[in-house]
Amino acid sequence: MDKAHHVKEVYKLLQKLYPNSLTFLDYKTPFQLMVAVVLSAQTTDAQVNKVTPVLFGKYPDPGSLMVAELTDVERIIRSTGFYKVKTRNITGAAKKLVTDFNSEVPQNMEELLTLPGVGRKSANVIRAHCYNKPAIIVDTHFSRVTKRIGFTDSSNPDVIESDLLLITEEAIQTDFSMIINIHGRRICTSRNPLCEECIIRSICNYST
Repeated sequence: MDKAHHVKEVYKLLQKLYPNSLTFLDYKTPFQLMVAVVLSAQTTDAQVNKVTPVLFGKYPDPGSLMVAELTDVERIIRSTGFYKVKTRNITGAAKKLVTDFNSEVPQNMEELLTLPGVGRKSANVIRAHCYNKPAIIVDTHFSRVTKRIGFTDSSNPDVIESDLLLITEEAIQTDFSMIINIHGRRICTSRNPLCEECIIRSICNYST
């Protein structure tokens, strides 16, 4: 079958398993999600969710975070790893929001990419979950699963995003991204994937 039809078939099957595919990060505002996705690099969403209530309790908006003592922010987010770099990124992003965007997280991809620590994956998360923009969200789980199924031959996140944008209808892009992500966490794991339990094994290149 052609890849566009293949995507639809995979989506149809996996949607039955994961009907409520939401972001795994806790947030209340676009600013909070922006900070959370920056913190989520090289750590788990669960770990980020442990520190953000404290962080946002003290620094609930860009104005307060941009003037925060770096050592205090480092202390709060230390358990997420790479905390010095992440502290510089989130305080720098907060300052950028205040000075360039009237303290509002932009919707435009190019503008989002000017924020320290925000790459295409983070920008797509923000655009999808805060502004209801269609988005292919490429993380390690999405990369692994889509390559195994046969939707892409690349390991480059930008190429994977481009490949999937070509074959995935806008209406399902965000939901498809989250569903594939969940499937990668639960079934199509990096080591010892549970192929015998996989509902899409008959139409997946990896298991044939």
